[in-house]
Amino acid sequence: MEEKIIKTEYSEVMEKSYIDYAMSVIIARALPDVRDGLKPVQRRTLYDMHELGIKWDKPYRKSARIVGDTMGKYHPHGDSSIYEALVVMTQDFKKGLPLIDGHGNFGSIEGDGAAAMRYTEARLQKVTQEAFLADLDKNVVDFIPNFDETEKEPCVLPVKIPNLLVNGAEGIAVGMATSIPPHNLTEVIDAAKAYMKNPDISTKELMRYIKGPDFPTGGIVCNQDELMHIYETGTGKIKLRGKVEIEKGKAGKTNLIISEIPYTMVGANIAKFLSDVAALAETKKTNDIVDISNQSSKEGIRFVIELKKDTDVENFINMLYKKTRLEDTFGVNMLAVADGRPETMGIKEILRHSVDFQFEVASRKYKTLLEKEQERKEVQEGLIKACNVIDLIIEILRGSKDRTMAKACLTDGITDGIAFKSKGSKIMAAQLMFSERQANAILEMRLYKLIGLEIEALMKEHEETMANIYRYEDILERHDSMAQVIINELDAIKKEFGRKRRTSIENAKEAVYEEKKMEEMEVYFLMDRFGYAKTIDVPAYERNKEAVHTENKYVFSCKNTGRICIFTNLGQLHTIKVADLPFGKFRDKGIPIDNVSNFNSSKEELIQITSQSDLNLYRVVFATRQSMLKVVDGGEFDVAKRTVAATKLSEEDQVVSVEVLKEQRNIVLQTKDGYFLRFPLEEIPEKKKGAIGVRGMKLSKDDYVEQVYYTQNAVEQTILYKEKEIELNKLKLGKRDTKGVKVRV
Repeated sequence: MEEKIIKTEYSEVMEKSYIDYAMSVIIARALPDVRDGLKPVQRRTLYDMHELGIKWDKPYRKSARIVGDTMGKYHPHGDSSIYEALVVMTQDFKKGLPLIDGHGNFGSIEGDGAAAMRYTEARLQKVTQEAFLADLDKNVVDFIPNFDETEKEPCVLPVKIPNLLVNGAEGIAVGMATSIPPHNLTEVIDAAKAYMKNPDISTKELMRYIKGPDFPTGGIVCNQDELMHIYETGTGKIKLRGKVEIEKGKAGKTNLIISEIPYTMVGANIAKFLSDVAALAETKKTNDIVDISNQSSKEGIRFVIELKKDTDVENFINMLYKKTRLEDTFGVNMLAVADGRPETMGIKEILRHSVDFQFEVASRKYKTLLEKEQERKEVQEGLIKACNVIDLIIEILRGSKDRTMAKACLTDGITDGIAFKSKGSKIMAAQLMFSERQANAILEMRLYKLIGLEIEALMKEHEETMANIYRYEDILERHDSMAQVIINELDAIKKEFGRKRRTSIENAKEAVYEEKKMEEMEVYFLMDRFGYAKTIDVPAYERNKEAVHTENKYVFSCKNTGRICIFTNLGQLHTIKVADLPFGKFRDKGIPIDNVSNFNSSKEELIQITSQSDLNLYRVVFATRQSMLKVVDGGEFDVAKRTVAATKLSEEDQVVSVEVLKEQRNIVLQTKDGYFLRFPLEEIPEKKKGAIGVRGMKLSKDDYVEQVYYTQNAVEQTILYKEKEIELNKLKLGKRDTKGVKVRV
């Protein structure tokens, strides 16, 4: 075959390909259908379980079997996405109405993952069978070919409730995302009934039935007045709070019991919440906490915070709302696939699509039932007529040579070739005009049907069939009749599966937390050689002075309201609030400095650490490997940011020394090759922190500044250089930007 090259604009190919991909993800993967409220993977999993016969009253089957069958027949996108969807549909803390009954470890509200699919088992919930999968055999929805056209799958499930609202949805597509909160089944059904009775009903009137979201974790919706706008537009933010109860504890203490949490806290955020509460005590944001415990069980969530006697409980609760995720927001974006395209809808639009779908399903269902009843009526009338002339029928059957001859006589009155007992019988046989379906039923009729009681049962059956036909015709012809049928089904579902609301809806006051002002006091900062830091009070320092300096690399005094400054070899300045460091006894273990700052000990080296109050009083000298020097006013480092650039560096240069100038008079630079240069600090000009500085000494090729020392006048200072003692004050006093002297060893 000859190769054909098609010339086209590259951007057009990319645009078309991306749009095709985006629409595939939006329609076939990430967004639910407004009619059944299910994503394709959920729909296919439920349908596959229905096909496998894993009903609510049948034994559980291995999840791996369900996942494998779904992937092989309907959803060829990997087993992990299918199993994840199955797991979520079993979790009553994520779904208001779980659709699958799980047996085994299907994860926990605290974020524990489900066991592998080979260990867990599942089956359909009763509500799924009755409200999601019923009537699939009655031609109520269209079936489409699967991915390889070897199977058929429903394009949508005939769900009898507005499931998109009941169970909500979350999904991220290309350029869009959906986030729909779950609602109470009873309230949603009542709203759907109200819409059916009055399609012009307003959103405000619908909210008489749907009060607001009903999260499976309970909690409190705090912004009731904003729900109207959210439900009208389909977008907005719902403010959630956990439920806090106050109990009397031992010895006059108070216990706060958190029994319900915001829906957004489900999973790993529960552990984060507990650690955040503990951090409030560790960082001295509050001194009211005595103990924190997680007493959650199968019965539900229960966090207990034990408080001191004289705690201002209301202020403490407000602090939890402000400082932790006990108060959080749920972003609402009610986006779903409607009429084949993604659309953001309010609750009225969602209910309209759902109700229209119910009428479509009911119409198709009762058309199918009516056709079956009409077929049954035709057969029954044929059998009744046959019973009235049963002697003639028997005579035709006995006189016929084969089934075809007998059937031709019954349907068309053709008597040729049939042996009759009398001429009258032949005349009567020629007048028989049964339909083909009636003739087949007569030919297949068993003799016991001629018993009197059986004939009476046939007559009764016919009466029932006629009643059904009249009923189905009435439902199909009258809108009110069909609406009543749908309402009756909704009422039955509501009665069996409805439950009370879990989430409270109210207009809560804004949490106002008055942070207690920290009483300013002098403390000592200690950091050991492993990078663990803490603060202690002055008396503790005085009692353990010798041990403090022996066991710690950095020790200095500061205010507990101040900041600590860390200078690194990369020219960065990281700041830490002293209040963020643990304060306690001398022997208490500190906290890694990395944990309370942006400093990363694996990527940068700590050059100097000091208090910001010291920097404000003095000037600072910077020295780099390439011998660049400058003096900076310490006030320039009084910044609120956690990380700023402390100095500007040339390419491949690093800071080797940062020194706060107090009583120092001279600086001594020592290079790798053993050159020493001592000169007065006055020769170093004062620059801004954004400047590179001036050259301190001339360096030969491959040589660099290795150490920097500072000396005072008339104070002897000896260092050990390659096992040789050197008195720094006896080094020849030189000038900046000279070679220095070589020390022979």
